[in-house]
Amino acid sequence: MHRIYCFLLFLLIVFSACKQQDKQVNVLKIGVMSSMDYVPLAVAQEQGFFDKHGVHVEILKFYSANDRDAAFQSGNIDGTVIDYTGAILQRAGGVDLKLTSACNATFCLMTAQPEIRQISDLQNKKIGVSRNTVIDFCVEKALLSAGISPGQIEKQEINKIPIRFEMMMKGESDATALPDPFITIAASKGARTLVCMNDLGFAVTGIMFKTVALNQKFDQVKAFYTAYNEAVEYIKNHSIEDIKPILVNDIGFPEPLIGWVKLPDYTPAKMPEIKDIQATEEWLRGKGLLPSKDLIYENLLDDRFVQQ
Repeated sequence: MHRIYCFLLFLLIVFSACKQQDKQVNVLKIGVMSSMDYVPLAVAQEQGFFDKHGVHVEILKFYSANDRDAAFQSGNIDGTVIDYTGAILQRAGGVDLKLTSACNATFCLMTAQPEIRQISDLQNKKIGVSRNTVIDFCVEKALLSAGISPGQIEKQEINKIPIRFEMMMKGESDATALPDPFITIAASKGARTLVCMNDLGFAVTGIMFKTVALNQKFDQVKAFYTAYNEAVEYIKNHSIEDIKPILVNDIGFPEPLIGWVKLPDYTPAKMPEIKDIQATEEWLRGKGLLPSKDLIYENLLDDRFVQQ
C-alpha cells in the first residue's frame, strides 16, 4: 500500500511539473520602456489580441535601460524592444539573441534656442548626449547630414532623458536628441525640431528575443506577431482618442497634449533594413566598441516571424 501511495505521489509531482513547464513555455515575457514602440504591444494586450491568438504575453515595464538589459541577459524576459546600438553591443558581448522585427518610432534632434534655426547653427554649441548610445548615434548622424563633424560641437554627458530634456529647455544645453513623449512636450513649450531620424532615412529600434526563447517558443512568438499586426491595423482604423488611456498612462503624454500627438506610421512587423544595422555597426566599430572584426549583422537577424 505504501508503495502504491509513493507511486501515485510521484506521478502527481511529475504531472504538476509538466503542467507548470507547459504553462511557462506558453508565456512570453516582454520587456518594454515607455516609448511609442510600445504602443502596438499595449493595444494588443488591451484589446485581447494576444489571448485571441493563443499566447499569454506578460509585459514587464522598465524605467532604466540597464535594468531592462540585465533582465534580458539573465533570461528573466524572453524579448524586448531595443535600439540597434544596444542589440549589437549585447550580441558582441556574447548574448545569444536575434532581432526579429523593426519598430517605427523615431528620435528627433531638438533645440529650445530661438537663434538656432537649422542644424548648421549647432557648430560650437553644447549638445546633450548619452555617449555611445542610440542618442549619440542620432546626434552624430544629424550633424553629419549638415556637414558638421562631432569634433565641431561640445558634447555634454547627460545619461537620463528627462534631465537632458530639462537642460535643453532651460538653455543649459543648446540641443539634444529626444524620443516621444518628450518631442511632443518640448514642442508644446516652444522647442523646435531640427531633424528626425526618419527624415534622414534611418530606423534605429526593433524587437529582439533570446535565441533560446525563439527555439523553445516558436509558435508563441509567431502568435505574438500575429497579434502585433492586428494591433497595428487597429491603430490605423481608430482615432487617437481610442488609445488615449495608453498614451497617457503607459507612454506618459500629459492629457492636455493628446491633441498634439503624432503617431508613428506603424507598419505590420517587418525586418530591420540591413543598411540601418550596417550603419549602426560601422558607427560602433568606429568608436572602438566592438571587440572583433567579425560582421555582427550577418548573424543578428531572424526573419521567420514577419510578413515576407
